[in-house]
Amino acid sequence: MPTDKKTMLEALKMEILVIEKGGYHPSVHQPHDDPRIFRDSVSCLNLGLGDDKKEHPCSACFLIDFVPEHLKSSNDDPCHKIPLNAQGDTVESLSRTSSPEDVQAAVLAWLKATVKKLEAELAAEK
Repeated sequence: MPTDKKTMLEALKMEILVIEKGGYHPSVHQPHDDPRIFRDSVSCLNLGLGDDKKEHPCSACFLIDFVPEHLKSSNDDPCHKIPLNAQGDTVESLSRTSSPEDVQAAVLAWLKATVKKLEAELAAEK
């Protein structure tokens, strides 16, 4: 679903704040549950719902615009398949090999680079 750049920019900036404010660290109420990047964020259309209870398709989320075309139909969090860097690392791949802090750092770097790119595109459109 196409999202206008301004709305997307604001949502990405919100994700930056979530990471910078520690939003993806375990809750004191549920210390054994690691929050999932993007999926457990205010940006997620299905926040607070279990994986088996998604009310909205992931295709309705602004993050789907960053998912490679051949992975957009994935049923298991396509936002975790967004390439975060030139090596093609994703939340999904990094989660298997890296610490949660390293995953968050990679996502934060991607978010900041994407915000910068969108801001430049919006400035060029004026």
